[in-house]
Amino acid sequence: MEGIRYYNRYTGTEEREQVLGERYLQWIYGTSTGRAALHVLIKRGVFSSLLGWMKNRPSSARSIPAFVKEYGINMEESLKGIPEFRHFNDFFYRRLKPGARPLAGGEETAVFPADARHMGWERADRIRGVFVKGQSFDLPGLLGSEALAERYAEGAIVLSRLCPTDYHRFHFPVSGVPGPWERLGGPLASVSPYCLRHRLAWLWTNKRNLTLIQSELWGQVAMLEVGATGVGRIEETYFPEVPALRGAEKGYFAFGGSTVMCFFEPGRISLAPDLLEKTVEGMELFARQGDAMGTAVR
Repeated sequence: MEGIRYYNRYTGTEEREQVLGERYLQWIYGTSTGRAALHVLIKRGVFSSLLGWMKNRPSSARSIPAFVKEYGINMEESLKGIPEFRHFNDFFYRRLKPGARPLAGGEETAVFPADARHMGWERADRIRGVFVKGQSFDLPGLLGSEALAERYAEGAIVLSRLCPTDYHRFHFPVSGVPGPWERLGGPLASVSPYCLRHRLAWLWTNKRNLTLIQSELWGQVAMLEVGATGVGRIEETYFPEVPALRGAEKGYFAFGGSTVMCFFEPGRISLAPDLLEKTVEGMELFARQGDAMGTAVR
């Protein structure tokens, strides 16, 4: 099974992702016994519940130093030092120091909601392939609504995939007034490309939260957080119906890989050229939270 490669916006080079549990993912999605385990344990949430319990135990904090060293986590950005974390999950959804993620541009610049590997499409109804040819988004399934699917069908979509080694808080891409989030149920399969190459539908069957953001400049923006294996909780930390500034924290994921998706109405955003270019090539673009995702179309 081929590795996962992406384009780094900052180095201007292709890089190979250092995947947490790569052999396990290859077994799960590449063998018949692994697929059986996926159905029995992972899809039913047993594995995620057990893993979440383990990552919340005080003893799990002992694994933090080795994790930081192996995956090159920059702890200079963290508000807390390694000895201050109560357990592994406390480290996993750590907050960063003020200024660690500066915002690009002004209010007319939409920013990436998370440190992630991103793909972007100008029109949802013209997507020809996601990770492999022939796969496209089921918008009604993703959004849980035929009306919302129709509203965003001709608009832009940005998919931001977070690795377990990333900073795991997510933020508002634009300023506006967010409504209450809606919880959409489902299992907890992986959202690694290892999984999505086989079945993109995990994105609209996994557990996810949907929030609609009302903005004078951007219209109605839909934001969807998708859980994955190991992510038993998607925690929202914002206040519904209270104006939120772009870049403000919206919530966080507990342990595991996960995805954030942003949906824009037609004619509202011009996506960043490098994001579109790499997506056409079938490659994800790595960029940090707060960096430019696109600009408003007047």
